Amino acid sequence: MRMLGMIAAAMLHLALLHGGAAQAQVLPDGPVLAAADMRGGQDLSGEWTYSIDPYRDGMAGFHGGAAGTGHRRYDDVDVEAARRADPLALYEYDMDRAPRATLPSSWLTHAPEMRHYQGLVWYQRRFDVAPGEGERQFLRFGAVNYAAEVWLNGQFLGRHEGGFTPFAFEVTGLLRAEGNRLVLGVDSIRDDADVPPPVTDWETYGGITRPVSLIEVPQTYVDDAWLRLTNDGTIAFDIALDGPQSAGATVDLAIRGLGVELRLRADDAGRLAGEIAAPANLQLWQPGKPQLYDVSVRIGDDIWRDRVGFRTIATRGSQVLLNGQPVFLRGISLHEEELGDSPARNMTPQAARALLAIVKDDLNGNFVRLAHYPHGDAMVRAADELGLLVWSEIPVYWRIAWEDTDVLAHARTMLAENILRDRNRASIVIWSVGNETPVSEARNAFMAQLVADTRSLDPQRLVSAALLTERDDSGERPMMRLVDPLAEHLDVLAVNTYNGWYGPDRPADVPRIGWDVPLGRPLVFSELGAGAQPGLFAGEGVEPIKFTEEYQAAYYRNTLEMAEGIPTLAGLSPWILKDFRSPRRQLPDVQDGWNRKGLIGPLGERKLAFAVLADWYAERRGD
Repeated sequence: MRMLGMIAAAMLHLALLHGGAAQAQVLPDGPVLAAADMRGGQDLSGEWTYSIDPYRDGMAGFHGGAAGTGHRRYDDVDVEAARRADPLALYEYDMDRAPRATLPSSWLTHAPEMRHYQGLVWYQRRFDVAPGEGERQFLRFGAVNYAAEVWLNGQFLGRHEGGFTPFAFEVTGLLRAEGNRLVLGVDSIRDDADVPPPVTDWETYGGITRPVSLIEVPQTYVDDAWLRLTNDGTIAFDIALDGPQSAGATVDLAIRGLGVELRLRADDAGRLAGEIAAPANLQLWQPGKPQLYDVSVRIGDDIWRDRVGFRTIATRGSQVLLNGQPVFLRGISLHEEELGDSPARNMTPQAARALLAIVKDDLNGNFVRLAHYPHGDAMVRAADELGLLVWSEIPVYWRIAWEDTDVLAHARTMLAENILRDRNRASIVIWSVGNETPVSEARNAFMAQLVADTRSLDPQRLVSAALLTERDDSGERPMMRLVDPLAEHLDVLAVNTYNGWYGPDRPADVPRIGWDVPLGRPLVFSELGAGAQPGLFAGEGVEPIKFTEEYQAAYYRNTLEMAEGIPTLAGLSPWILKDFRSPRRQLPDVQDGWNRKGLIGPLGERKLAFAVLADWYAERRGD
């Protein structure tokens, strides 16, 4: 083992570790392919064909047996040629001549008749490739909502459930130089044994909603690497190799700009972990100065790359500490839905930056809650680059089947996929394991397991969840009480508050509401909000009714006054930055299929409440 560059050998303290059993229990099947978006490869975005299958005849026949020849969209066959060769051939599909769509994108915008389609859709992409001799190939999917079954050249690769986390299949030896046929059966239907459950308040956005790529690596490659600054002032790293030459392999780790160059040796399992003292010239990542460093890990001919920021996150009493200093989380909640009157959940880097720039530059924010599911690579990388702190969560909300062990297994896998993808993102400071989940013994055990998994996979970040409260009107003023037993497991307490929008209170009543929450820990208002149709005004001399901009602005003014009276409040992320699509919301000429709680409209129109929150945040820039 040796060190080069500006760091003296005495600074290095290296320990090779094998990883504990608790982590092994929750790791997903298949490769991690950490920082896959930095590997390049062949981008399979672009034109695909699709075929709706509302009766699922591509999956099974009339009597429940295997689908017949004329219905299997995944077969590796030229349908037109087969029909010409055999006049008796009967096919009821042809994926090569099916309707076309540009992916990634939800199918909601493929055609007008797809607007509210829910069910099974088949997608096909033809592509050519020239595999390198001795190389390995992986198909990596950023996200497919909700479940995906994948075939390549007629061979079944596997199934993945969960619409917001990445997955990959190795396809070494299955590719041909021309005319590869990649087919996905994408199913948006969820039932009570899925995560999330069917009940929701936002658009499902079924389809292939994030990039698909073909990644090529050497026989032995870097599958995972995680670097972070610990609260002890060291840079810790964990690296996992995959391939026949992993055991005992020589690994070179470098951090450009810090003079870090390490030559290390993997253990017999192809893993290594260690730490070095933080270099004196290290600049900490923080809002306002989001310093990122180019990191590389080399094993043989493979070079893994990422851009990593180094910072610490902790709590002290009721304060959140970033790099050892108190920070007030001036936030907003955000759905993964781009600006526009017909969003397709095509969250490109440009679309992500457009939304986050509004938070940073116009709202005076430093924090976003990415709700209610893991957002894509583009969003968290933009947060890294712009300097916004992030709350990242998995879609465990409302009517989860708490007693079902398979449901727990699905949730644990999603959590692991989320954390393993994003552990190198300095912007992410809070992992959330759920939102508004009703208290029961089964739920408590379910959620406690997710908290334990989170700490096992990433002990460096804070853990939270949006908890439920109880209202007590027996005293001189209403009191909101946090009595959720999950609170004892969390670093940051979080609650959603809508007094003045839901319930009997008028906005003017809200400031007198008191809060009974555990002392000694930070509290975040993870949601608060009221709806307003952009441009709908009550007018002078008229009491504002709900959905007018004046009502929403009054709600915000009074809720923020209430918040000022809570000594443990460490931040808030109101619901929500932008109006978003929701089939539940159909009030004519007001909602029209949109949830109107945004501070801006679908096209970015600022509502009156936007300035109320922006001014309040501006006064707290130094907090």
